[in-house]
Amino acid sequence: MAKRTKGKCKYCGKEYTFSYMNKHLSVCEERQKKWEKETGSKKCGYFELAIYPKYDRNYWLYVEIKETATLKDVDQFLRDIWVECCGHLSSFEIDGVNYDIMPQDDIFWGVPAKSMNYKLKSVLEKGMTFNYNYDFGSTTELMITVVNYRILNNKKENLTILSRNNPIEFLCDTCGKKHAVYICMECYYEGYGWLCEDCAKTHECGEEMLLPVCNSPRMGVCGYCGSDIYPDQFLSDPETV
Repeated sequence: MAKRTKGKCKYCGKEYTFSYMNKHLSVCEERQKKWEKETGSKKCGYFELAIYPKYDRNYWLYVEIKETATLKDVDQFLRDIWVECCGHLSSFEIDGVNYDIMPQDDIFWGVPAKSMNYKLKSVLEKGMTFNYNYDFGSTTELMITVVNYRILNNKKENLTILSRNNPIEFLCDTCGKKHAVYICMECYYEGYGWLCEDCAKTHECGEEMLLPVCNSPRMGVCGYCGSDIYPDQFLSDPETV
């Protein structure tokens, strides 16, 4: 995939690549107008996060989240949209400190990890990049960059998705004509295994080895079947009116 994926801006619907979306969000006129219309005396700090796999920038997210939210809230969001399959463990590493979903007190392996109950304002600052790992067997490794911090009017929602890469289309490896809707777990590790609906019916590895194509860096790993909460195609505000 030499061509970089694009995604839609939540506010205006324009499409940009990962790097250009970062620039656009800071100057988007529709976003500015929305801020100007917001009223209320109560203010709150918000972090803007760029989230992407360590080894594949074709999947990415931009989100805005309250500074009073916790690392556990971020973990739950990542599970809901990108990684949850079998209830695996997960962990953040921020400035050399680990924050685990189930921290252990055993010091045999070194300094014990902390819990994820820390509020973001106590562990994050603009400009930092930190790690997130889900599943310590077939690990999905993510990077999170704090691209901005703003004081805004307080919102009801803890987290808002600002942009997400559009679903990536793959051609069937068997017929080479139709879009793939399945990935074979057995063939995937050999560098192929994309299958359209028709070719999947006669694939030699059998139906039990097939997982659905979905908009996630965990696609084809373990038993991941996609998100039950977030659709693969992110819609902008103009599209939902």
